[in-house]
Amino acid sequence: MDVAIIGATGDVGRAICTALIEQGELGASSRLQLVGRAGGSSESAVHGLRVDLIDAYDERAPQIDVAVRPEDVVADVVVVAAGGTIPTKATGAINRDELATRNRAVFESYADALAAHGSGHEIVIVVSNPVELAVDVFSRRLGRHRVIGMGAWLDSLRFRREIAATLGIRRQRVSGFVAGQHGDRMVPLWSTVRLRGLDVDERLEIVERLRGDRTLASFPSEIAAAKAAIATDPDTASAFAQVDAFPPDVQAVVRPYLTHTSGAKTANGTAAATVDLVKTVLDGRDIVVAGQVLLDGEIELGGMPWHGVLGMPVAVGPEGWTRVMVDGLAPDESRLLWEVGQALNEAIVSWGGGR
Repeated sequence: MDVAIIGATGDVGRAICTALIEQGELGASSRLQLVGRAGGSSESAVHGLRVDLIDAYDERAPQIDVAVRPEDVVADVVVVAAGGTIPTKATGAINRDELATRNRAVFESYADALAAHGSGHEIVIVVSNPVELAVDVFSRRLGRHRVIGMGAWLDSLRFRREIAATLGIRRQRVSGFVAGQHGDRMVPLWSTVRLRGLDVDERLEIVERLRGDRTLASFPSEIAAAKAAIATDPDTASAFAQVDAFPPDVQAVVRPYLTHTSGAKTANGTAAATVDLVKTVLDGRDIVVAGQVLLDGEIELGGMPWHGVLGMPVAVGPEGWTRVMVDGLAPDESRLLWEVGQALNEAIVSWGGGR
């Protein structure tokens, strides 16, 4: 299998390259293509990164080559990590409109090139933000089942970790998914939470204890209040301590936000979630993960078949995602997903997507 990383020289791109090699996902007969932009510092850096990776991992590195034009991208799995990113000093709401304006042309250039010059079988994993816009752009050019955004999977792993940490157990014992829009508008699907080794009654009791009398009707306002609270704390260590007191679903949004704005960024967590999805595609079996996908009536929201990009639990395999894996949403989950989906569809149109 061959993997191409578009935006390989960025913080997340580098971390993905390193993780793929260190975890042995690409053998000696595989190829890792590092994709940069022609001209300027990006082209120089991508050649330097190739040499650095070979220098570090020569005994176990796959074949590594470089591409600096969109039409030269060739791989079984294409990871899109290019474009502008959220500033580390962002405060308050993240301006995804600005990101969309900056990154749409990047998404379109690579999607058009893959449509014209690709094999017709590539699976595209989107890391770049706004992930929903990128998924829309690539899906409408390549076919929607071949494109998945990793934002919902990253949010799901964070949600599981916060539940596990609150209970004092390992994340491997927790399953559960996050849907909706990546970031502040994610929708934690508490109805999907499972705890390995516990029966249904025990699980329901623990979930009820973790949630208290809260429903998702208050979730957006809780996120806003939590961000406002940590914004007034000038001490980063103290702010992280404040996050520990929030409910697990609020923690799953606010902790990575604080990590990013602290200046540390979230490259390693993002890379780990991305490599998880790459491994899922390479595995050869359908595995249930969460991801942003372009839906075409697979679920109902607001009493109607839903059309548009939304994060959902889906079965993913070597041919891409095949079906949505939801047995039935709780009323508050369905209501909030409908609200998020409506706003997201409007945003994607305003960003120049939906076509």
